[in-house]
Amino acid sequence: MMEFGFMAFAKTALNWIGLIFVLGLTLLLIAIVITYIIDKTQKKHAVRRNFPVIGRFRYWFEHLGEFFRQYFFTLDREEMPFNRAERSWAYRAAKNVSRTLAFGSTRNLTPTGTVMFLNDQFPTLEENAVESEALLIGPYCPKPYLAPSFFNISGMSYGALSKVAVQALAKGAAKAGCWINTGEGGLSPHHLSGGGDVVFQIGTAKYGVRNDDGTLSDEKLIEVCSHDQVKMVELKLAQGAKPGKGGILPGRKVTEEIAQIRHIPAGEDSISPNGHPEIDNVSDLLDMINHIRDLTGKPVGFKTVIGTDAFLFDLCEEIHKRGIKSAPDFITIDSADGGSGAAPQPLFDYVGLTIKESLPLVLSVLQKQGLRDRVKVICSGKMINPSGVAWALAMGADFALSARGFMFALGCIQALQCNKNTCPTGVTTHDPDLQKGLVVPDKAERVYHYHKNLVKAVGVIAHSCGVTEPRGLKRHHVRVVTETGLSTPLDKIHPYQESSIPTKKI
Repeated sequence: MMEFGFMAFAKTALNWIGLIFVLGLTLLLIAIVITYIIDKTQKKHAVRRNFPVIGRFRYWFEHLGEFFRQYFFTLDREEMPFNRAERSWAYRAAKNVSRTLAFGSTRNLTPTGTVMFLNDQFPTLEENAVESEALLIGPYCPKPYLAPSFFNISGMSYGALSKVAVQALAKGAAKAGCWINTGEGGLSPHHLSGGGDVVFQIGTAKYGVRNDDGTLSDEKLIEVCSHDQVKMVELKLAQGAKPGKGGILPGRKVTEEIAQIRHIPAGEDSISPNGHPEIDNVSDLLDMINHIRDLTGKPVGFKTVIGTDAFLFDLCEEIHKRGIKSAPDFITIDSADGGSGAAPQPLFDYVGLTIKESLPLVLSVLQKQGLRDRVKVICSGKMINPSGVAWALAMGADFALSARGFMFALGCIQALQCNKNTCPTGVTTHDPDLQKGLVVPDKAERVYHYHKNLVKAVGVIAHSCGVTEPRGLKRHHVRVVTETGLSTPLDKIHPYQESSIPTKKI
């Protein structure tokens, strides 16, 4: 009886499976027929009209290509904006695993512009190596900032980044002893959650410190800067990905919390003005800087992308008229190849100078104008590996920043989905399901290790060049390959400058 019952059950189950299969096949055929008719009759897409049904696979493959090309179709050194070799170093540094390689470098050392550091025959021994000293910013401020690290987290807004990403960055930065820049999206509780140093950025829309008409609210600014963690204020004129264009945050990423922090409507596109309405010239810029400094008592500087040195000479001339105390406490130079969650491609690709040109230009002007000691120089732009940071310090920068390097430390896979709220690793999305993949305590540790290992690796380069600490690197420690295929000293390409204007020592 039991055997008979089992056979009857099996027969019934098979019948149902067969029925479901036939039904599913029928529905599939109906769907194909309907899709065929739709594709054949529509007039917007030539591929679908000429190749109905199968033409749709083009869009699917195109989408998948964003995720898989870096694994299967590109070489270690050819992908943009960051190739596999660059990302791999950042991942290994964040995971605190071995960063050594075997059998030789895959980097081509002959292209024009290739940077090479000059090793000393008597390198610095480990027992003679020292850590870089903390650097004072804002000597004339009531509350100057003694910045402990030469490598810090560049501006990334809460909004462009997810809540969990900001929390992980804040906690990791606090443990590493570096600052985190809020980006133009305002100060959030998540920036403060780590307990570390914060640089508050004021963008053109004045998010977080704005009146209803978009002007700066002194009361809100004082409130933001009342937090002891907020060490400096950065006035953003322009950023690398979109000089001459304000920040862009799609409405689907403007949550209720973000809207409250920024003082804007929820669910609507958040597009900043392309400039500060109250700043038309260098005089206005210094007025704003000194106004913010007087209100907060903290160091104030500005961030920009360099397009011409005329602006810098005009700025220095105005500073000399007003006196050295009126100068910005720092200038942050962003490279034209900087990153962003959303930017117009023409600005991404064609506008502004890269850091390789703009950093030496700014340093040269400040030195000639006798303001180099007064104004600290900070730079950012694709510096996710030790070589880029070491080059910046050798050129003369006081600090180097990275945004995307720390995104890689959080687990970013360069899926290029930052502006779509669909980031598969939870770094730039506000989708709660996708954010679950980013575990704050684990990623905070990776942020800490990435910072620690990069700083250590810059030290390794410095010691190989015979200096005791990273800021000891100078231009004569670097050579650059020219169009002849041979290298030339960096200090010949960008000679050291002498001050042409006598100034009192600080």
